[in-house]
Amino acid sequence: MMNVRKKIWPKTIADGLSMFFILTIIPLIYWFELWVVLPNLYEPGAVAYMIHFVIGNFIMINIVGNLTYTILIDTSTRPLIMSISKAKAKEGWRFCASCEAVSPPRSWHCQTCGVCILKRDHHCIFTGCCIGHFNHRYFLMFVFYLFLATAYAFYYNNKFIWSRISFEFPLSIIKIIFPLAIFVFGFDDSWDQFYLMLYIVSVVGMCFTGALLVYHLLLVFSGHVAHEKDKKINKYDMGWKQNIKEALGEKWYIVWLFPYIKSDLLHNGLNWNVSPLWKDSAKNR
Repeated sequence: MMNVRKKIWPKTIADGLSMFFILTIIPLIYWFELWVVLPNLYEPGAVAYMIHFVIGNFIMINIVGNLTYTILIDTSTRPLIMSISKAKAKEGWRFCASCEAVSPPRSWHCQTCGVCILKRDHHCIFTGCCIGHFNHRYFLMFVFYLFLATAYAFYYNNKFIWSRISFEFPLSIIKIIFPLAIFVFGFDDSWDQFYLMLYIVSVVGMCFTGALLVYHLLLVFSGHVAHEKDKKINKYDMGWKQNIKEALGEKWYIVWLFPYIKSDLLHNGLNWNVSPLWKDSAKNR
């Protein structure tokens, strides 16, 4: 059963501003794509229009669902504190002075969240919480669908934007580089400039989420979290397919379809299988 975080509000100004941006820009881009761009390119009610409308809503449901689970799921050591307190000290277990409790392997303390996180990967300012064992799947799918949405929109936005805006040097360059400033300060407060601003945001989002997705998928394939990759800790690399299962759960092959598909994780966050290759190398040291 999923443990829900009791305090989901951002704890820092950076977290708050980043979360506000995400929670504002996602519905704004959704509106722009399906209620502005799509009707401009296809006749409402036409087959092509309906296909793209359904795909757009499918992507949006996955973005919102995975973001919600990422934020709400408690992936800290708090819900398992009784199990941890009764656990015998083993290799990899250590005492966390901040939590004043024993912390299991792959768990690290987050100063922002104020607690140890199971299989902690990183603290995400856009969700205002840490990404760890129990919400890792949802974070990965959230980033995946953000990239899919922005890449999908990029193709059609090009047709829409450049059919409305004529390129004039150097004014067009300035509008592209500083779209928000041009709009907010009234240099060009037209709808076309507002649309251009959303277009630029989606392009930047596509590049950012694309790079983020590749980075985190490589971590999953190699059986690492960010800290382990930096420290070159390879003991949990069980092979790429098993590594995917450990991150996405037993139904790893279909979790990308819908955030509400149940996929039980292979571990409880306390105990981890160690690579046989690492064991052999450790014996030979």
